[in-house]
Amino acid sequence: MTDWNAMSDQAFRQEVRRFYAEHFPAHLRAVIGYLTWAQQQDWYRKLYERGWAAPSWPREHGGMGLDTNKLLIFVDERLDAARGPEFGGIVMLGPVLMKFGSPAQQAYYLPRILSGEDRWAQGYSEPGAGSDLAGLRTEAVLDGDHFVVNGQKIWTTWGLDCTHAFVLVRTDKSVKKQAGISFLLIDLGSHGVTVRGIRNIAGQQDFCEMFFDNVRVPKDNLVGGLNQGWTVSKALVGHERLLIGNPQHCQLALDRLAAVARVQGLFDDAGFIDRFAQLALDVEDLGATYARFCDLARRGAAIGADVSMLKIWATETLQRINEQIVEAAGDLGATEGLIAFGDRAVDVLHPFYISRPTTIGAGTSEIQRNIMAKFVLELPG
Repeated sequence: MTDWNAMSDQAFRQEVRRFYAEHFPAHLRAVIGYLTWAQQQDWYRKLYERGWAAPSWPREHGGMGLDTNKLLIFVDERLDAARGPEFGGIVMLGPVLMKFGSPAQQAYYLPRILSGEDRWAQGYSEPGAGSDLAGLRTEAVLDGDHFVVNGQKIWTTWGLDCTHAFVLVRTDKSVKKQAGISFLLIDLGSHGVTVRGIRNIAGQQDFCEMFFDNVRVPKDNLVGGLNQGWTVSKALVGHERLLIGNPQHCQLALDRLAAVARVQGLFDDAGFIDRFAQLALDVEDLGATYARFCDLARRGAAIGADVSMLKIWATETLQRINEQIVEAAGDLGATEGLIAFGDRAVDVLHPFYISRPTTIGAGTSEIQRNIMAKFVLELPG
């Protein structure tokens, strides 16, 4: 088995770039948004067969075992490969099970996650508990060898494509909100589970709502111990926000803006040049901030609360760029689908649509600013 970490960074980057150039399907390149499992399962199978499905997982669990530096290179080189329903299992649940799961849970679930047989959705948000996640009301009551689950989850990404969900449930109402939550693994094929798609403004059903009506879940599906769900759920927050802050998303959007602006003759307009220069500087600032947090990760240092700044800047910059693309397109700004701007085909509306909720997912900008105020600036509450 190849020791990828022993390769030089340049050699590893070239190897990843070569493999993607030769094997990544053209029709999946630069897809904006999410892919369904049907769209990308053949490509995932190629990654799985090569041993590249889980770059951050250790070798003993079938991963590439990449160190932080190699992982960041891997992410950079495959950025135009949109995430799909495998993301929840590979990036989120897998590492959680390695840290908090029992040996039996690891032995059963990790191989099934890796192969794509099990695909996992994240059951966190509820209609009355989004930003205030600790206010969740989905309840799990222990009954013999099972928990009985009742409640609702919403904004569940890839819910229609997933086979299972890792769900935060309330298991104790007598303690403070965060202390009475548990982390439970639920088979979405269980009796009493209903999954409904939510069609977004772009016409897609990436999000879903899930309903649990007296769903019986084996108590062996509890991860991390009873009432320890809050600790388990926070385990990946910092690194999730680090990945969200990758500046290449904004750079790709800025490239689309430049392509539209050239054809529209906007680089002859001083006002547009000022706006474009400001956006370009925003992306440069984002890149510098991202590099600083990546350096912390490479050195194994803790990623602190100030990573919220990265999430805010990345998502709000992306929104500003996509808004400018719509404006730059002029009369074509309300046209759906790919539009020819010279020799470049650009989708104007879809990126604009899907960038709107980025300031909500993984913690709203308002919550991120509160975190910065409290834990970084130490302002009074």
